[in-house]
Amino acid sequence: MFAEYRADRRFTKLDPKSRRNHEVGFKLVGGYVLKDGKRLGEKRIVSIDTALTDDLYEKLLVLKVKDSAGNIVERERRTTVNHAMKSCRRAWNVCARRNPGRLPIVNPFARMGLRSSDRETPTATYEELVAFRIKAGEMNLHSLATASLIAWEWLQRETDIFATFDASHYRPKDRPDLVCVIDEKTGSESWIPLFDEIGVPLYPELMAELDAIKRERIGGLMLVRDWGNRGPWPTWPKPDMPDFTHMSRKVKEVVRAAGLRDELSFTSFRHGGLTETGDAELTDREILAQSRHTTVKVLPRYVKRTQKQIATGTKKRRAARTKGGHLSE
Repeated sequence: MFAEYRADRRFTKLDPKSRRNHEVGFKLVGGYVLKDGKRLGEKRIVSIDTALTDDLYEKLLVLKVKDSAGNIVERERRTTVNHAMKSCRRAWNVCARRNPGRLPIVNPFARMGLRSSDRETPTATYEELVAFRIKAGEMNLHSLATASLIAWEWLQRETDIFATFDASHYRPKDRPDLVCVIDEKTGSESWIPLFDEIGVPLYPELMAELDAIKRERIGGLMLVRDWGNRGPWPTWPKPDMPDFTHMSRKVKEVVRAAGLRDELSFTSFRHGGLTETGDAELTDREILAQSRHTTVKVLPRYVKRTQKQIATGTKKRRAARTKGGHLSE
């Protein structure tokens, strides 16, 4: 069943990350060892029913591992197992359509009553951001250090930072005091001020790094790999579908080398920046202006974003962080 789904266009057209997630699920389910010593993947499809899949779900849900002291502890992996069940459900549906009448009518992976995990995306603290940036610099991964600060300050996603942010977006000749921030997810484009009304830099650390990059960059992506031919961080298995696998692995290497929480990812820095906007007591209007979100109930219908709101919000955040407003790290 899994092999047939892999060959179907409904699988091959998926982005690389989605295909990898499906493969993890297939391996988890197909590799499960039954009481008779056989793997579930070896059973005939007609012998797989709802009772079996319900029992399988409960068995896979809890993983027994050893902690640092060598003790056996139980860890729930609800999100992973939920994804695995959904992957199998999808594979079953596709195969049923490709082979009318050959599969049981009832999909045993459907209507399982899956409950979502309460786990939220880990949020980095400012101290963890600083530690990450220092270690990335020591590992000669300066682009990742700069990228993490962009995620924190401008609240951008990895696609916007590594696959979209172009040299022409930063301080172009006709707008030397602005940076163009593009949100690929929403299709929005915003020009963000880099200085306040009296000419004080709003992002001194970040601007120093980007200014240095811009001096050596004629065009193209602002952030590229720090070795070899300086190629882009993402790859493009398909047009408009950047794959960030290599970047994510390098980020994890830095996280571990810095001794930070292992659950941190690149996304954690964006979430940390968003959390900081709340800690700095920004108003809804200022948060909307900084994050470029459009769904705080009906507020976006009535509130117009301005560069002044963005500048005011940025100064509030820096003031809360440094107690001085214009102090560096």
